[in-house]
Amino acid sequence: MSVEPVATSEHRSGALLDHLARRMRLRSESVLAPLGLRPRHLVALTVLRAEGGTSQQALASTLAMDSTNIVGLLNELEADKLVERRRSPQDRRRHVVELTETGAKRLVEAECALAAAENEVLAALDPTERETLYHLLSRAATGTTITCTEAVTGLTSP
Repeated sequence: MSVEPVATSEHRSGALLDHLARRMRLRSESVLAPLGLRPRHLVALTVLRAEGGTSQQALASTLAMDSTNIVGLLNELEADKLVERRRSPQDRRRHVVELTETGAKRLVEAECALAAAENEVLAALDPTERETLYHLLSRAATGTTITCTEAVTGLTSP
């Protein structure tokens, strides 16, 4: 199978996306740290808010974490009184995890801090451009087109 060379005049977005993602990740981590949060904490708190509480096992499944790691994560969040774990009244073997009032408030603070961080990173774009960027990235994230390079290198093969 032959691979056609890419014209050098074509714009490649990968490096720019990687650079912006790195800047956003670093900025996000720096605004979350004073709140005592890391990105994985934020994801867990967001899921718990959306679900109104869930079993520890279901949360591990949603977050694609093994039981050891979910216990460690929940221990950290519980130590800061952001979540509460208790035995399920229906099944004493299960733990139910819920967001506390403190956790809900901290999550809102984190979301505000992250919005400010995103505003910093994307400051060169006006609101319309940001909306366009969001929609384009959203569409690209759900796409499944296979490129010639992926086909040749077997990156999409199991």
